[in-house]
Amino acid sequence: MKTIRIFNHFVRTPFIFLGVIEAICFFVSVYMATYLRFWGESIPYVILWLQATVYTLMMTLALIAMGLYQTRLRQGKLGFGLRLLTSYLVGTSGVAVVFYIFPDLYLGRGVLIFTSAISFAMITLIRSVSNFVSPDIYRRRVVILGAGKTANILTELRRKTDQFSFVIIGFVHVRGENDIVPRERIIQIDSPLEKYVESNDIDEIVMALDDRRKGNPIHELLDCKMRGVDIVDVVSFFEKETGKIRVDQLRPSWLLYSQGFKQGIIKDNAKRIFDLLASGFILLLTWPIMLLTAIAIWIEGKLKFNIPIFYRQVRVGLNGRPFQVIKFRSMVINAEKKGQAQWATKNDSRVTRVGQFIRKTRIDELPQIYNVFRGDMSFVGPRPERPEFVVMLSEKIPYYAERHRVKPGITGWAQLLYPYGSTEKDALEKLQYDLYYIKNQSIFLDFLILLQTVEVVIFGRGAR
Repeated sequence: MKTIRIFNHFVRTPFIFLGVIEAICFFVSVYMATYLRFWGESIPYVILWLQATVYTLMMTLALIAMGLYQTRLRQGKLGFGLRLLTSYLVGTSGVAVVFYIFPDLYLGRGVLIFTSAISFAMITLIRSVSNFVSPDIYRRRVVILGAGKTANILTELRRKTDQFSFVIIGFVHVRGENDIVPRERIIQIDSPLEKYVESNDIDEIVMALDDRRKGNPIHELLDCKMRGVDIVDVVSFFEKETGKIRVDQLRPSWLLYSQGFKQGIIKDNAKRIFDLLASGFILLLTWPIMLLTAIAIWIEGKLKFNIPIFYRQVRVGLNGRPFQVIKFRSMVINAEKKGQAQWATKNDSRVTRVGQFIRKTRIDELPQIYNVFRGDMSFVGPRPERPEFVVMLSEKIPYYAERHRVKPGITGWAQLLYPYGSTEKDALEKLQYDLYYIKNQSIFLDFLILLQTVEVVIFGRGAR
């Protein structure tokens, strides 16, 4: 099965099919629960479609928010069960709020309990069956053209979750290229490439030649293309499958001719409206938490550290312009010796007791809503970095300055998919996710990131 682009973001079709099936289950479960609850009584089934639609929408959003429609779940059955239970807690709470605001839609506690139980059983069964039969049914058959240094980076995708939507059949040896890929994975093709592709049901060919000027079988590839086989380069393959752009394989020509990196007045205004709506909504939900946090920091400061509630620091924003970011203070005063910038580390001794909690739960980031209202930041975007680190990393990492083509954000694609980093290697990995976001930025992708940030906050992933 292939991936498709929805507003420039790659979405795997197996998850689309799975989402549609589960949405039908949520919808049907409302009718089943109503029938069981009012057995033998006259029920106006006609008007239930609206309640069923609300329940389906809220539960689907809850599953997305908990990361249950992504390939990066590696916690096993226990992790899945915990996320599913959390999804039901979040989803049913949302349904209850909607029913409270619109009393005419109210289903009743008995029906809601029956609905949750029925849909939970159905979703669990569907996921169990899907996990049992999906390893090959939902995966594209991919062959790699090349077996040298470039092709060898694809052997890094070893984990089952890394290859959720594809299976590598093998690496095709190309004349004139030094093979680095393990010998058992190399394919020697004596017949035309088109014939091999047809006989082995190949869906996609990935171009991974060290030198495209040598051994590039243009005519054979064209024959495969005419048969409906997808031909992609290694950078595009990584972008599609991993949600990041490999900097070590990136050429300026790829940036010039690839889709994406689109900006414009309409898009900028739409993102600004999204930022204001998202920030206003989060502020409405979290102002009590922010008030309690401010009180806790004030009390701890008076008792021990004598620290202010808020912390301001210069960060680099859009087009490299500096601005002051505002956060809840989570470290002691003069946390950086001799005024030198330092990355936060695990179990950092500079972090206060309240700071440990608010950093773990990302509450310390909430005052940045003010920066969004000011226009210094977006709600979704690359993490704003300090000028000292920007100068250092721009000198060492290619394309690092490109992350400042958009406004920095409170949350972002890199924050979702990569844990907190405190090294140059971590900065490189995050840059690759940031470049994917900048290239494929859309309101749809922003909305997905906003939803999945709930999972990051609840499970405390990547915080330090």
